[in-house]
Amino acid sequence: MLDLGRLRALHAVAVHGSVGGAAAALGFTPSAVSQQISKLERETRTVLLERQGRGVVLTDAAVRLADTARQLLALVEQAEVTLEERRGQAVGRLLVASFATGARGLLPGALADLRERCPDLDVRLLECDPYPAADLVARGEVDLALVQDWPTVPLPVQDGLSRLDLGLDPVDLLLRAEHPLAALGTVPVAELLGQRWISVPPGNICHDWLVRTLREAGEEPDVLYQVGEFETQIALVEAGLGLGLVPRLGRAALPPGVVARPVSPEPARRVYALWRTQASRRPAITAALLAMRERWAAVEAASAVAGGPGTGPAGP
Repeated sequence: MLDLGRLRALHAVAVHGSVGGAAAALGFTPSAVSQQISKLERETRTVLLERQGRGVVLTDAAVRLADTARQLLALVEQAEVTLEERRGQAVGRLLVASFATGARGLLPGALADLRERCPDLDVRLLECDPYPAADLVARGEVDLALVQDWPTVPLPVQDGLSRLDLGLDPVDLLLRAEHPLAALGTVPVAELLGQRWISVPPGNICHDWLVRTLREAGEEPDVLYQVGEFETQIALVEAGLGLGLVPRLGRAALPPGVVARPVSPEPARRVYALWRTQASRRPAITAALLAMRERWAAVEAASAVAGGPGTGPAGP
């Protein structure tokens, strides 16, 4: 009889394209995933992975077996949802994917609340950009994903997924206090033309918004520095190397000399959760969504009281 855990490992390699990617998604080490695949090869007496350069590829037999594993895992999930629903308790494993600032600004409190309320639930967290996170949920690799997009750059969401809209995450213009635009209480988009930019790399929703917005205003943005971490962007702004558009969620206090200004029209990310519709009745999903919704309300309330983190006074 084939071991379900080993089939899960093979399916993860097929989905993520590498042993390392599968390990990150499953919460294992690459060595552990490789051991699972080796044992599955011995069980089936079939070569499943072949080396190609520095990575591996699935053999034809492995591709067929991975598809079978996908079907089996879907059946197992349905059974788990049914049993958990009948017990009325959140148990088992819940794998949550989240974009970085959501993982920092919202999930620590939400997951702590969830652990206190559901001590028998094994919650795992995978940091992941929204585009792949939505695909991981659709493929059954994660149970729940916290994602974000922009009204003008919507995230493609496959059929069979449900969503919970949490709210809008405002995005501020970050710049040095002595920059001329810092004297404005609110910066019109037209004033952003001709600036030097610090942004996340192409393919990220935040970068897509910047490019589309400035193109609509008549200019191709001059992005000199492409960095993935918002904290690094803030450090580059502090050094006077350019301007940045940084969301408020998960943003730490700004360093001295850096101020935040709202932009008009205001850019804001939509933050929401995704999960497979067939798992909607699962108590673990229900409990996790409740924890996220409650923590989001607390984050919004704190932001309203502070007027947005690190905005600073306008003008001298």
